[in-house]
Amino acid sequence: MTSINSTIKPFNSTAYKNGEFISISEQDVIGKWAVFFFYPADFTFVCPTELGDLADHYAELQARGVEVYSVSTDTHFTHKAWHESSDTIGKIRYPMIGDPSGAITRQFQVMREDQGLADRATFIVDPDGVVQVMEITAEGIGRNAEELVRKIKAAQYVRNNPGEVCPAKWQEGEQTLAPSFDLVGKI
Repeated sequence: MTSINSTIKPFNSTAYKNGEFISISEQDVIGKWAVFFFYPADFTFVCPTELGDLADHYAELQARGVEVYSVSTDTHFTHKAWHESSDTIGKIRYPMIGDPSGAITRQFQVMREDQGLADRATFIVDPDGVVQVMEITAEGIGRNAEELVRKIKAAQYVRNNPGEVCPAKWQEGEQTLAPSFDLVGKI
């Protein structure tokens, strides 16, 4: 079961990225931060708004050492066609993984088996391949890339600063907490 603190499992698939088809496996993920951004289908409604929002934040994520992988059960050929026909999708520079067999989607346990589509789900994976954040929303609820970036910053901060945690709404540069007996009942 994919959950917080679980390690991603081996996979191999083809993605569309910057005009090319490329192979992607779990080995491409190990050693850096990664976002797996599952969505139901190409050529739909909420999905392009989310993928476009993520594309707008891609340079910032890259600067933080984060690679983004969007994943749907469409093929890499469909991703190419969508990329070439939509201005919103055309600005995407991150890999768009095709998962027509549903293998990756099932590994992350976000497959709608009765429809053959992925749930709207996000996973932040650390450089060791361990899931640090997961979020699944209902079909009609789009995600916010700014909040995703904030969560990545918090996850990176906690990894780099053992013994500290980030409180609600924490922003980079703000005060963190050092959990201790002295804080119990005082927050």
